[in-house]
This record gives sequence, structure tokens and C-alpha cells, in this order.
Amino acid sequence: MPPDPAVSDRRQRIHDLVLALLAQQKDLELLAGDGTGLPSSDPGNWIERNRRVVQRYQALVRSAVTLDALVDQEVNGGFQAPANQAY
Repeated sequence: MPPDPAVSDRRQRIHDLVLALLAQQKDLELLAGDGTGLPSSDPGNWIERNRRVVQRYQALVRSAVTLDALVDQEVNGGFQAPANQAY
């Protein structure tokens, strides 16, 4: 079964948004491979640092997905709050 073009287009938009958000980051950290480059050789510190780095990337991806959804919503008829939410 060939990939759905709409899904592929959305994935590409999100990818582009993630790259744009990454470009705005001043102090982008990468995952530490084995902990040897860290000031402390404590494995707990290495794991905690990598966990924080992953959480930061997850937040960027969630932001990109949210931005894409908001743009898609706006393009397809404007924002409408779900019926069960009153603003």
C-alpha cells in the first residue's frame, strides 16, 4: 500500500517546523554517548543529563505538531473550540 500523500505532506511540514525551531535554539545540546565527556563520571548524572536533553527535543517536536495543527485548523476554516469547551 503506497503512503498517504496527506500524511507524508504533514510529516514534511512538521519536520520543517522542527528544523526551524532547532535553528532558533542558542545552546543546542546533543546526547552524551558514554558519559566520558561530562565533568562527573557518575552514570546517574549522565542518564539525567540525557533525559533532560531528550525532554527538550520532545518539547520542540510537540511545539511543531501544535503549530502545524493550528495552521491547518486556520487554513481549513478558522479556529473553533470543541463543543464541550467554553471560552
